[in-house]
Amino acid sequence: MLKNFRRLCCALLALCLILLPTSGAFADVGAADEALPAAVKATAADEKTKPALPVPVNAKAALLMDASGGQILAQTGAHEKLFPASVTKIMPLLLVMEAFDRGELQLTDTVKVSADAAKKGGSQIWLKEGETMTVDELLRAAAIYSANDACTALGEHLAGSEEAFVAALNRRAKELGMNDTNFVNGTGLDDTTDEHLTSAYDVAVMSRELLKHPLILNYTTVWMDSLRGGATQLVNTNKLVRTYPGITGLKTGTTNKAGCCVSASAKRDDLQLIAVVLGSPTSNDRFDGAKALLNWGFANYAALTPKLDPALVPPVAVLRGTEETIQPVLPQIAPVVLKKGEEGKLQQEIQLAVDVQAPVEEGQALGKVIYSIGGKALAEYPLTAPESVGKMTFGEMFRRLLGALGK
Repeated sequence: MLKNFRRLCCALLALCLILLPTSGAFADVGAADEALPAAVKATAADEKTKPALPVPVNAKAALLMDASGGQILAQTGAHEKLFPASVTKIMPLLLVMEAFDRGELQLTDTVKVSADAAKKGGSQIWLKEGETMTVDELLRAAAIYSANDACTALGEHLAGSEEAFVAALNRRAKELGMNDTNFVNGTGLDDTTDEHLTSAYDVAVMSRELLKHPLILNYTTVWMDSLRGGATQLVNTNKLVRTYPGITGLKTGTTNKAGCCVSASAKRDDLQLIAVVLGSPTSNDRFDGAKALLNWGFANYAALTPKLDPALVPPVAVLRGTEETIQPVLPQIAPVVLKKGEEGKLQQEIQLAVDVQAPVEEGQALGKVIYSIGGKALAEYPLTAPESVGKMTFGEMFRRLLGALGK
């Protein structure tokens, strides 16, 4: 019996030795892991922590945003700092549009091309030093054909020098909350720098801001154009302009460091979406990814513009003011983006002060209107004072008191 037990123990021990890996096998696993480049291992780890997209997108980062309220509908690697290539030009285009609004720039203004602008490489319209073009012509070259020389000439004309223009780009980026962004130039050229970086989220933010200027659509939706009396042909680098229903732009970019990038915007009915794709291996990958995101967004979301009943916003009492009450200004309500089928679940909440202490300044917040679903706020609008209300003086208080007693 004892002999049989020993035999059984020996058999089990042998079986364990057969099934367990040897020390050499463990060494092979470690060596194989060490053979992986550090960047590959880091990327693999990062991919596990990135949020999954609802559709396949072959890119380092991607994001889908509602252009109306800025709601993020889908994203992965949204704040990863990446090279944006010529998607950068969205910010120069924004500064040009804002200069139009301030009356500092006109489409018919003439720009004289500097030596520095003429020397810009990459995509260009071969501007010559001393050549003149209108702001409109340079805008067409920059927005449609992504011409680096035209973009530089615009920036120099607007800010006085390329350095001053880059400073203005970074200043505006900070104002918009683009905390992942550092512009080294206004073109996106990155062959001599590793510090020209942004993120998919920041690209969506500046894209959304640019789309607030309807004039830009006169350029970003054009498929083909020409300059110099037809001698220079312009073909849009964004092929979605020709193929995607409802496309409104916006900008592509490609360099060896950045890969293939695009910020694609489209509008159907009241729903306007922005799809940002950064770091795709091929041009088709970026466009396929942008289309997939836009298609998913239009298939699953709808835009609803709520109606705010004025009767629900009563006057606010002004304590010790020259006016007894003040009627808040009703805000302009933009479309709220909802998942399809949830339109009936949208809730409206009005928060309004019962009274306010004088003096009251024009534009002072008196309350707000909140739109939400299931407790999650989707949009918020301030209710403000339409005009200033002064503080009542002692003499005025005394006269009112006498008037009240005499009634």
